[in-house]
Amino acid sequence: MSTETPIRPEMTVGSIAEQYPAAAPVLARYGIDLCCGGKHSLEFAARAHGVDLAALLAELEGAGVGR
Repeated sequence: MSTETPIRPEMTVGSIAEQYPAAAPVLARYGIDLCCGGKHSLEFAARAHGVDLAALLAELEGAGVGR
């Protein structure tokens, strides 16, 4: 059984926040919000905020997002 989060880098920040409310506090810690209506991908937002995408995905998984 995989424990990986179902969140993928190409998903938009808005869709992540909508589908997985537990993701909101994690995203907020990294300064990622729903600016521009959340239309940017997680990958784009992470890069724009200087956040390591792998670390962000790991933290989302650790928060139980998607389980």
